[in-house]
Amino acid sequence: MIGSDWGEYMAGQTIAEKIFSRHAGKRAFSGDSVIADVDVTMATDGSGPLALEFFKKMGGSRVFDPEKVVVVFDHYVPCPNDKVAAMQETMREFSRAGQCRLLDLGEGICHQLLPENGYVFPGALIVGGDSHSTTYGAFNALGTGVGSSDLAAAMISGRLWFRVPESVKVTFRGNLQPRVTAKDVALTIVRQLGADGAAYKAVEFAGAGMLSVSERMTLCNMMVETGAKCALMPGDAVIREYFKDDAGLVEADCDARYSGEILVDLSAITPVVALPHQVDRVVPVEQALGTPIQMGVLGTCTNGRVDDLRLALEVIGRRALHPGFELLVVPASRQVYAEARND
Repeated sequence: MIGSDWGEYMAGQTIAEKIFSRHAGKRAFSGDSVIADVDVTMATDGSGPLALEFFKKMGGSRVFDPEKVVVVFDHYVPCPNDKVAAMQETMREFSRAGQCRLLDLGEGICHQLLPENGYVFPGALIVGGDSHSTTYGAFNALGTGVGSSDLAAAMISGRLWFRVPESVKVTFRGNLQPRVTAKDVALTIVRQLGADGAAYKAVEFAGAGMLSVSERMTLCNMMVETGAKCALMPGDAVIREYFKDDAGLVEADCDARYSGEILVDLSAITPVVALPHQVDRVVPVEQALGTPIQMGVLGTCTNGRVDDLRLALEVIGRRALHPGFELLVVPASRQVYAEARND
C-alpha cells in the first residue's frame, strides 16, 4: 500500500471499527461497507414472528447455529389475545424443531437475559430484533438493532452487511452525587446530542471506571434515543473483573478518529426528567414538581435491576402511595427478582 491507502491502514481505530474489523476479517474504518460474522442473533415475540416469515421467504431451512439464535418472549407478557398467542406458539415450534434457544414468558426482559445467560461478551457482535440492543455495549460488545428481514438473513447465514459507523466519543470525569443515577446521565447526554444527534453513529464512552456494569447498561440502552447505531463501553478493569478474564477486551487506539467529542462532568449532573412527548425535552426534575401523574413504572429494559429497586425503596421507604397513583414494579428478570427477595 502507498499514499493515503497506507496512511489509513496504519491509522488508529475506534472500538466499533476494531470489532467490525475482527468480524469482517479485514481492517475497517467508518464509512466502509463490510460483511461481518455475527456471534448472536436475538428475536423477541415482537420481532420474531415477522423474522420467521422472512426466514421462509428467503428459503431458510436451518439456522447457522441453534446455540447462537435466541428468542425471548418479553413484549407481550401476559399474552393479550389469541392472535399473539398463535404467533408465540409459532416461535415455540421453531424452538422445538431445534432452531433456537427459547426464553419463554416470565423469564425476563431480553436485554437482561442475554448477559445473564452468557450470550454477551467483550468483542462480540450481536444483532437483535429490538432497537435497545445497544445495551450490550455495556459489556464491551457491539450490539445493534436490526429489522426483521436483516434478522432473518443473519439467522440463516450467520453474517450480515453493515456500514461501519462514525464514532462520537463521550468522556466522563468526576463522580456522581448521591441519588443521581445513570438514567440522569443518559438523559443529560440525550439532551446535549438531541434525539437524532448520533444517527447511525457509535457512541463510545471513555473514563467510565467509576460506573458499575448496571449503570453502563442503562447508559448504553438509552443511547439509541439519540439515533445511535451502537454504544460501547471500554474493555477496562470493571469489565475485566466482571468476566474474570482479559479475553476479547477491546480498547480504542490513542489516535482513533472521532466525528465529535463530548466531556461530561458527572459531579455536575443533577436529577432530570424527560417531559412528554420528546426524549430530548430534558429538564431538572424541579421543573416538573407539582405535575399530576397517575402511574409510575420501575422496570423496563433500561432499569429494573437490584440497584434500581434498592434506590427506589430508599426514596419511597414505607410511605403509602398517593391515592389514585399506581406504581408498577417489574424486576428485569427472574434472577433479579430472586436476588431482590433475598436482599
